[in-house]
Amino acid sequence: MTQQAISKRIAALERALEVRLFTRTARGVEMTLDGQAFLPHARSVVAGVERAIAAVRPGSRALRIDVLGLRSAQSVVLHEYWQAHPETNLDVVTLRVDDPRVAVAAVEAGDIDASFRTVTDPGLLPPDVHMIHAFDSPLELLVGPGHPLASARRLTPPQLRKHRIWVPGIAPLSEWAEFYDQLATDFDLRIDAAGPHFGDEVLLDTLAGSTDVATLVGARDRYIWPTNYDLRRIPIVSPTLAYPLSLILSRTNHIQGSAESSATWEVCQGSPRRSGSLPGQRRHNTATATATATALTLARPHPDKGDSTGC
Repeated sequence: MTQQAISKRIAALERALEVRLFTRTARGVEMTLDGQAFLPHARSVVAGVERAIAAVRPGSRALRIDVLGLRSAQSVVLHEYWQAHPETNLDVVTLRVDDPRVAVAAVEAGDIDASFRTVTDPGLLPPDVHMIHAFDSPLELLVGPGHPLASARRLTPPQLRKHRIWVPGIAPLSEWAEFYDQLATDFDLRIDAAGPHFGDEVLLDTLAGSTDVATLVGARDRYIWPTNYDLRRIPIVSPTLAYPLSLILSRTNHIQGSAESSATWEVCQGSPRRSGSLPGQRRHNTATATATATALTLARPHPDKGDSTGC
């Protein structure tokens, strides 16, 4: 840009602001007091625009990962991974869709780089999208203090029979709909999906005041409730019931060449490692609850692609 063009733009800006930003002195051009006040804000705006462009530009934006919820085990795992690898530029998002096919379409289009979802029939995946097993989330029974099972230190699946396990809002076509159907069939459990899901707060409030309602939660899912609720999270063992979580990603993303890409990522770090049944993946062992860091050290989106509640 020529000096004359710059001078014209500054003059136009000064007219719009109705103040002088620069003044000429014997030593040259200097900023006025108004100019000095204006400059840091202008720099902030320019930096914000640059960040906005980088956030959507192919090859430069953060690695965009979809999770079922920001309090879910997937989000907890991502946070732990980022703490161990703070140099990784992550953007954790929630698509807020029940049908995993929508997440698959978002991965295929390049809107997201990966999604913690499971398509129960991998044969339905598009050719350029694949799915890998990420980790297994052991289930716990969550009950209020008045529930008959509240005093148990641990429970087995047969002990859950005949008790009402309320999981409101199980959406048709969702991965967890099939999971809970198989769970109820395999272990003769009473899964009640009645009513819409009005949010975790309503669910927890109901549990706190009930003597017969329980629900299932992931061992690493985060729930917060008032201390006077006195809710109990009880592990389920012999066998452990676990929700299998997969990562859907595009085959066109290549792997970063760093040492990080070959490191083993212990995604169930600190979680129980007990063998047990896995409805939804036909009973494989929870001891395989590790995944390689390559699942999350994907390179930036391929330039040709462009950028665009569970257990």
